[in-house]
Amino acid sequence: MRRLLYVLILLLAFGFAGCKGKETQSQKSIAKKSVAQAPSAVTTTLAAQKEEPKVEKEVYNYDPKGRRDPFTALVDVSKEKPKKKKGATPIESVDVDEIKLLAIAWDARQSFAMIELPDKKTYTIKTGMILGLYGGKVEEITKNYVLIREQIKDYKGQIKTKDTILKLRKEGEE
Repeated sequence: MRRLLYVLILLLAFGFAGCKGKETQSQKSIAKKSVAQAPSAVTTTLAAQKEEPKVEKEVYNYDPKGRRDPFTALVDVSKEKPKKKKGATPIESVDVDEIKLLAIAWDARQSFAMIELPDKKTYTIKTGMILGLYGGKVEEITKNYVLIREQIKDYKGQIKTKDTILKLRKEGEE
C-alpha cells in the first residue's frame, strides 16, 4: 500500500514539473496582443472618464393638491347612524343589532315578545310595531324568533331591505 502511495506522489511531481516551461501557441498570441494594446486601452479609459457627463439625481416631490389620498379606501364604507327623531320612543333610538330577545308569549289572537335594550331596560313588542334607528317593522313573531324588516341605504345610496332575526336562546346557551 505504501508503494502505491509513493508511486502516485512521484507521478504527480513529474507531471507538474514537466508543464512548467511550456506555453501553448494560443497563450503566446494572447499575451502579445494584450501587451500591444495595453497603452491604447489605458488612454481610451482615461478619455472616457474625462468626457462622461455628470448626472444629477432627480428628486420627486408629491403635490397632493387636487388628488385623492392614495392610502384611503376607494369605497367609503362608514356606517352613518341616522339622527334621533324628536319624541322617539327608546326602542326607536337603538339599532336593531343591539336588541336582545328575552321571551316570547302568545295567546289565541296574537304573539308578544319581550326585548332588552343595551341600557338593560325591557319592553314588550308585538307584530306591526316600529323599532330601531332605521324604522324597522316587526313582521313576524313565532315561537322561536322575531323577524324585523328595515329599509337601509347601501354604500351606493340605493335602498335595500335588511331582515334581522332575533332568536330566542335555548336553555343552557349564553
